[in-house]
Amino acid sequence: MRSVQRRVLAAVLAFAAVFAPCVSAYAEPAAQTEEPAPVNPAAGTEDMTFEEALQASYDTLPETNSLPGWPQGPQVYGNAAVVMDMDSGAVLYGKKIYDRHYPASITKLLTALVALENGGMDGEVTFSQESIDILRWDYASIGMKPGEVLSMEDAMYGMLLASGNEVAYAIAENVGNKMGGGYDAFIREMNERSEELGCTGSNWVNANGLHDPQHYTTAYDMALIVSELYKHEEFCTVSQTLNYTIGPTNLTNEPRYVQQKHKMLWPENSNYYEYCTGGKTGYTDDSRTTLVTTAENGTLRLVAVVLRNNRDVYQDTRSILDYVFRNFSKVLLKEQEKPEEVRSYTDDNAYVLLPSGIDFSSLDHQITVTDEVEASGRITFYYEGQNVGSTDVTLTPEYVEEATGYTTRMELSEKPDAGGAEKDEDGGDRMQIPVWLACVAAAVLAVAAVLCALVLRARYIRAKRRREARRRRRRKQPPRRRSQKR
Repeated sequence: MRSVQRRVLAAVLAFAAVFAPCVSAYAEPAAQTEEPAPVNPAAGTEDMTFEEALQASYDTLPETNSLPGWPQGPQVYGNAAVVMDMDSGAVLYGKKIYDRHYPASITKLLTALVALENGGMDGEVTFSQESIDILRWDYASIGMKPGEVLSMEDAMYGMLLASGNEVAYAIAENVGNKMGGGYDAFIREMNERSEELGCTGSNWVNANGLHDPQHYTTAYDMALIVSELYKHEEFCTVSQTLNYTIGPTNLTNEPRYVQQKHKMLWPENSNYYEYCTGGKTGYTDDSRTTLVTTAENGTLRLVAVVLRNNRDVYQDTRSILDYVFRNFSKVLLKEQEKPEEVRSYTDDNAYVLLPSGIDFSSLDHQITVTDEVEASGRITFYYEGQNVGSTDVTLTPEYVEEATGYTTRMELSEKPDAGGAEKDEDGGDRMQIPVWLACVAAAVLAVAAVLCALVLRARYIRAKRRREARRRRRRKQPPRRRSQKR
């Protein structure tokens, strides 16, 4: 029975692809389930009407509003919302940013990141029967057929603009095959990559965001993912495109037209936002509306994430982005006193973001050593526990030794003086040579010794062979006759 249903669905989709390939808009996925969420997003509102629950969400103030001296941010209808500076990682607006929610189609942003990092925009995407079988009549799709082939570039547009669920599956399947493990390997990489980025509240079980009770994320985690994805120029190009044409394929003679769903990018739309540079929409009955938006004003590059919104998600997004653009400015770290653990900042233009009235001297910081041999690390600055920016640094050897036990110093004296400090014959401190330099010198000497031994042995063998050759030639020559005197 199941196979018959699949054949019927495939036939319907094939019919739609042949006779209506120019459809430009598709609904976001609308899957339903009766299973509970990992963390119930409606906890505490079970006895409320829809309007009462909506008002309760709106009345929940952002946690950042409780910071002393912090500018008061706007209230939003979304159950969770965050604005992060994509370059420094500063969190400037936050409302329940670590609460778990269903992401819906904004999942495809992580799919795009993993695909770009493991396959790039080259190559092709072949659609398997499995990629088509996941579809239901009300799922977003661009009408692909089993065996049909798209370029990876076309597939990216089909996934990020039209939100094609079969396209996201096919991208994951094809890139997963390159990784040596198919679709499942791709899903594993989605989870591993998000953990590497610092995500702690996410679990991914598919590449498109179709509802599953074990498929969830947080506003903060999505901001981390998009901050990394925004480093890829290919994504930025796709994300801000309004219209795109996918040309004829091996199985479809007509072009497919896909359009941008993010309303803040359309100049003629009432939701147009001049600073918007892209993003991704999402919706299921279980997730409600989800929205990711990137924005630049020439000074700051921000990402805003709103989850489980039941009212005007674009108005929520506009209000929190405007709030950050108006109230925060860069404070260059090179113009401030360096923490004693830091030798230098890797980026000369590194900064933190602060509102007026809060001084850099009031910040705390935390350092993570990333490479003790190179004395490299990352420093994050906090105001009252709130992340206001981080950057890569070169650390002092003393701090690396204190934090990790690794030392870059080698003591050359055999006997310290009575005070414990090593002295030379004149009473001065003995020179301390870094361990890495000593190791390099020892390695060079060892290699030189081996080469010398090899050269000497080669000369010895050649001389021995010449002596043996001369003896053999003498044995082969007839004896000389002595001349007789007459």
